[in-house]
Amino acid sequence: MRKPFLAGNWKMNLDRRSALDLARAVRDGVGSRSDREVALCPPFVYLDEIARTLAASPVRLGAQNMCDEASGAFTGEVSGAMLCDVGCELVILGHSERRHIYGETDELVASKLVHALDLGLEVILCVGELLEERAAERTEEVVRRQTSVALRGLGASEMEHITLAYEPVWAIGTGQVATPEQAGDVHDYLRGVLAGLLGEAVSEAVRIQYGGSVKPDNVSGLMVMPGIDGALVGGASLEASSFLSLINFEN
Repeated sequence: MRKPFLAGNWKMNLDRRSALDLARAVRDGVGSRSDREVALCPPFVYLDEIARTLAASPVRLGAQNMCDEASGAFTGEVSGAMLCDVGCELVILGHSERRHIYGETDELVASKLVHALDLGLEVILCVGELLEERAAERTEEVVRRQTSVALRGLGASEMEHITLAYEPVWAIGTGQVATPEQAGDVHDYLRGVLAGLLGEAVSEAVRIQYGGSVKPDNVSGLMVMPGIDGALVGGASLEASSFLSLINFEN
């Protein structure tokens, strides 16, 4: 049985006080609950303080990105070792905003993923299609390519530390959301891709989140789909009440 995993991606939002207040509220709202996995992914500059806020809590700390290099003259970048040093347990890689705004390629995402795993970080690996790619019926082609390139050369042991997140780009921050059936179909397809790459056992074990305008009023409809194992949440994770409502979804 795959444990549901809900992660809040705060993106480039909140000031220091708001970030700390939100982290405390989520920490207190989750309490000692263990039937769902919860993570917060704040901006880099708040990671250190929020790590201390979440200490002794089951709420995990993640980063929104990292460099694929260990150190050196890479102005403006943050290394995976730095993330570990401030208490991060996981990192989001391949988010559509990194791919489509900042031009990160499949190969760069793959390089980051290997480096993250080498450091002991867990990874939320994002894949998803643009609106024009869906309209051209290329969804499966796109998510297969993104997944296959990122996971090339990895085995079952590495996959224990990776969560996939299907995030249709046309649904991120737009208020649109894939129907449960649309999302479920792509999740099922991705599970088939994983089975082809790594075998049925790995395919059945890997969690696949949905991301794209997930809100308290649509999360239960998504989570009832057997292939959807959680959510990567953007805007609705910026308020404690809405994120806790998502965490407390009922099937």
